[in-house]
Amino acid sequence: MASVTSLTASVHQRLADALSAALPEAGAADPLLRRSDRADYQANGILALAKKAKANPRELAAKVVDALPADDGTIKDVEVSGPGFLNVTVTDKAITENLAARAADGDRLGVPFAEKAGTTVVDWAQPNVAKEMHVGHLRNSVIGNSVVKILEFTGEKVVSRHHIGDWGTQFGMLVQYLLEHPDALGHKSAEDTTEAGEEAMSSLNRVYKESKVLFDSDEEFKTRARRRVVDLQAGDPETLAIWQRFVDESKVYFYSVFNKLDVQIEDADIVGESGYNDMLAETCRILEESGVAVRSNGALCVFFDDVKGPDGNPSPLIVQKSDGGFGYAATDLSAIRDRVFNLKADTLLYVVDARQSLHFKMVFETARRAGWLTENVKAVQLGFGTVLGKDGKPFKTREGETVRLIDLLDEAIDRASAIVREKAQDLSEEEIAERGAQVGIGAVKYADLSTSAVRDYKFDLDQMVSLNGDTSVYLQYAYARIQSILRKAGDVRPQAHPELELTAAERALGLHIDQFAETVAEVAGEYAPHKLAAYLYQLASFYTTFYDKCPVLKADTPAQVENRLFLCDITARTLHQGMALLGIRTPERL
Repeated sequence: MASVTSLTASVHQRLADALSAALPEAGAADPLLRRSDRADYQANGILALAKKAKANPRELAAKVVDALPADDGTIKDVEVSGPGFLNVTVTDKAITENLAARAADGDRLGVPFAEKAGTTVVDWAQPNVAKEMHVGHLRNSVIGNSVVKILEFTGEKVVSRHHIGDWGTQFGMLVQYLLEHPDALGHKSAEDTTEAGEEAMSSLNRVYKESKVLFDSDEEFKTRARRRVVDLQAGDPETLAIWQRFVDESKVYFYSVFNKLDVQIEDADIVGESGYNDMLAETCRILEESGVAVRSNGALCVFFDDVKGPDGNPSPLIVQKSDGGFGYAATDLSAIRDRVFNLKADTLLYVVDARQSLHFKMVFETARRAGWLTENVKAVQLGFGTVLGKDGKPFKTREGETVRLIDLLDEAIDRASAIVREKAQDLSEEEIAERGAQVGIGAVKYADLSTSAVRDYKFDLDQMVSLNGDTSVYLQYAYARIQSILRKAGDVRPQAHPELELTAAERALGLHIDQFAETVAEVAGEYAPHKLAAYLYQLASFYTTFYDKCPVLKADTPAQVENRLFLCDITARTLHQGMALLGIRTPERL
């Protein structure tokens, strides 16, 4: 079905046409329409136009009102106020008909596909092989997952890339240790992935610690381990086979954590540092031959006028070290080449900690100088802030250790399950466990996504699982409450009745639902899930007011019952779709 023209767009078009008729010399003029407390909308654009045309703004406003079509069923009333603002009220019929058109459009709810959809590669969820995921891995997973869903919903072709840390010196150490202690990981083969993720990681962790102790204390082992790195980079089959085992073991663990976080990761999308290994030498050759990178003290460097070290000297991006080893920059630049030329991306989006912004600024600028990023191909870092403890300091355990992500998620699920159990009327233990996971994980995701990505935020579980305030639990309960009403309605079906007058609470709810499509477009354009979270919280708040003031099943007439059930249903569907775009479940019963 075709997308639905929003009421905002309809009113905007009518006012723009009237403006052009009242002031032809202005051409296509913007009435600057926005939602208002005084009426449904306020148009502020007349003041600037009157100033430009040296006209009296109130007189021009009156002319615009006269130029509006007499009775087109959309605009009910326009009032000139103040120095020339227009206060616009739409008809109840237009609100209900607009919502009915959205309701008829299935899951899309009248949201159009973007006019110019392209291909975006999103780099997100970047754990490290043989290392536990900690609280620092939360944000790139949650934000990245939501941005992917939002972009796909608007029609963008999205390719996910998970740039896992799976290469470098430590793997020489790990492989050498395992060669010398073949039973260290247990006896099972790499194909046997039945071992739980937690166990897989505890084995890897143990091997990592044991090999590190040996590496630091035994010079001969250190030498053998360094030689093994060379074998790894050269593609020695025995070395690669053991390295692959570390990667496979780690994936068992990653998937168990992502599963708990209710984030889907496809195996084909995991392309770690190792995936670009064959491109590194060529990347360096292209950069050196084109003059983008130059040799400095044996290292291959890219210099920037505005990047200086603490001593005031230029601080370059080092693509290749003086000993011939490749740094992160070589891998990141090779990844850009792959994403632009093989994956045919026109946007590269990196969901990466804001503290790496200087590195990415230099990498992107280098890629621009090399001609890989152009006017038609852009790279953007969606940098995010730090997760803080309740005390406002970086989140650590009491012992000062980094908090394990799995522990955090388990605690959130436990807290939420207790709340669900307390509130549950007719849920079985199995249902309480399932809802507890959906509410707990939803709470963690929403706390992250309702904060602008660039800001730090406090991880406060008490606040996150609260039933009051701006939390996902509040939104989930609003959705479950509506489902309960729809079940109680029995055979009475939700149906729109455009002939009915609406109360103030019904109008406010209807006009807010009308803004869903424009909100999704803005959120996708700015990679700003927090704006969607804010919209959904307002939606639940408008619904709560409607629920308090407008009896649904006990409304005055059968038509009014059906119309209010219709308002409940379209609210629930908008909540459900919006929450799904954030990656959050909406249980039918709570």
